[in-house]
Amino acid sequence: DYVPTVFDNFSANVVVDGSTVNLGLWDTAGQEDYNRLRPLSYRGADVFILAFSLISKASYENVAKKWIPELKHYAPGVPIVLVGTKLGIIVSPPDNYLRDDQQFLTDHPNAVPISTAQGEELKKQIAAPAYIECSSKTQQVQYFLRRLHYL
Repeated sequence: DYVPTVFDNFSANVVVDGSTVNLGLWDTAGQEDYNRLRPLSYRGADVFILAFSLISKASYENVAKKWIPELKHYAPGVPIVLVGTKLGIIVSPPDNYLRDDQQFLTDHPNAVPISTAQGEELKKQIAAPAYIECSSKTQQVQYFLRRLHYL
């Protein structure tokens, strides 16, 4: 069973191109019950990683409807990197072609794959400096962290 995150943090020293970077990530709850508590974690942020699921239209739409207004209100001027997650579910590595996965769509009738073009359009709409798609399943998190380091 899926248990939603309330608050979780992760800290590590990551070596990127020979430089050690201290990385601190805070994963906050999206549920309404935490609307007043969540902004307390925004103070001192250097960048926000705003992630949405590439297989959930609701997750994609919440970027502009919920998250951008909240982040602009509580942390104006902090850059926001847009990240599409779960890429490994909708593409077949290493070819990166969309799968015709009828079984996945049958098992997940609410799944609505979000295209790269839609992600790029949302990036423009929210004025994000970058849009990155990644998959923990295919170990693309390291690629993501390297890209983030250069922003």
